Amino acid sequence: MTYHFSKALSGDVPAAIEKVTAALAAEGFGVLTQIDVQATLKKKIDVDFRPYVILGACNPGFAYKALQAEDKVGTMLPCNVIVQQIADDEVEVSAVDPIASMAGIQNPALAGIAGEVRTKLEKVIDNL
Repeated sequence: MTYHFSKALSGDVPAAIEKVTAALAAEGFGVLTQIDVQATLKKKIDVDFRPYVILGACNPGFAYKALQAEDKVGTMLPCNVIVQQIADDEVEVSAVDPIASMAGIQNPALAGIAGEVRTKLEKVIDNL
């Protein structure tokens, strides 16, 4: 089982982040966090790394349902989407597969929620 959905796009990371943010919004997600991994690694351990950004996406309605079903599910939230430069003019966008990330939680109530979120995140990636 794969744990992500991915798609390559032409362009750079900032342009891809704009597209991803708009596609997420169209499916009811907001971006709560944005982690610049390249800058963090340079600052913390002085290494050079390719442009790589983690977006923490949240759909409040689904997050609420999941938290009602399982109070520790917050350890798995928000849904992460990464944007990374993989070539000079090519960016890869990957979103977590919520079904794969929830597989370790033995709570059947989460399966339906994870399936709905998966459908939305797949749509986000497909529509880029």
